Amino acid sequence: MLKPKRLHEGDLVSIVAPSSGTGAVFPEVLNLGIKNLQEEFGVRIKEGITMRASSGFLYQHPKKRAEDINQAFADPEVKAIISTIGGDDSVRILPFLDNELILANPKIIMGYSDTNTILSHLHQQGMVTFYGPSVMAGFSQMKTLEPQFREHLRSFFFNDWENFDYQPYQSYSEGYPEWAIPENLGKIDRETPNTEKWQVIQPGKKIKGKLWGGCTTVLQMMIGSRFWPRKSFWNDKILFFETSEEKPLPKDMKYFLRNLGMQGILQQVRGLLFGRAREYDQNEKQKLNEVIVKVVHDEFQRTNIPIWTNLDFGHTDPQIVLPLGCTASMDSDNLKFQLTESAFSK
Repeated sequence: MLKPKRLHEGDLVSIVAPSSGTGAVFPEVLNLGIKNLQEEFGVRIKEGITMRASSGFLYQHPKKRAEDINQAFADPEVKAIISTIGGDDSVRILPFLDNELILANPKIIMGYSDTNTILSHLHQQGMVTFYGPSVMAGFSQMKTLEPQFREHLRSFFFNDWENFDYQPYQSYSEGYPEWAIPENLGKIDRETPNTEKWQVIQPGKKIKGKLWGGCTTVLQMMIGSRFWPRKSFWNDKILFFETSEEKPLPKDMKYFLRNLGMQGILQQVRGLLFGRAREYDQNEKQKLNEVIVKVVHDEFQRTNIPIWTNLDFGHTDPQIVLPLGCTASMDSDNLKFQLTESAFSK
């Protein structure tokens, strides 16, 4: 598995828009995210050709979106690539990514939601990729969020580590106030104490596996295509899944997991992690947990694999960063979730 180098102050970071042109609609939000990256981490910024393009232009030119990513990988000065925000159309750029060029120049590429298709595809080619915050949704709000978020990002990307322990955040937010109102710049919606922490809904034994996953709404666009992983890919994986801001119902997760079971995927994996479901009330969260256990435990008889929910990744803030392709461990008895290998090359 190819790994990028970790970040250092002064490194050049390329910002790209692989899906939505939201940066053209709300440039102040985009600019604040860039400013926070520069001030907090001391990196330099390179604007990709898509970064400020409109959604109409991006929709009409999937090849140009892919070329922006290809050029960022080809640029020897660029050390990391971060998406502006998600969307719903990144799957159309996958045929235009230059896999050979990208693999010859491994570097950090990060985003979440619709960026998931790119992260999954490049990981399948043999490279570690990163499911984490985007410039407009995460970095722009960084100074409003608890300091633990900034500490997590700095420790993850800048420190030299071999094992990395994840910890629950103390609070979370499920969205942002209206971006069109200038006074809301950089703010989050109501901050909620994270009293539930992570939840073990099926303990299982302590396990290790390679991380892979993302947003179920997005991943469904890949199922059945040549960009969906082959059968052998799923062996010994820890899968992580989260729901989108569209708030799919618990039954949608049931159908998604049942599909994985019918593909034989649930029978091959070693553990399951689920991000905090955005805008779910307590009854809906309980129903979601019941649905997950019903499909995995009852329908496909995976009675001994650990299943955890309510983790801090996906469409609530702040997020932890999850590297696709790295080995992680789940210890349900001690509620310990850890990367057991570095995500970066020496």
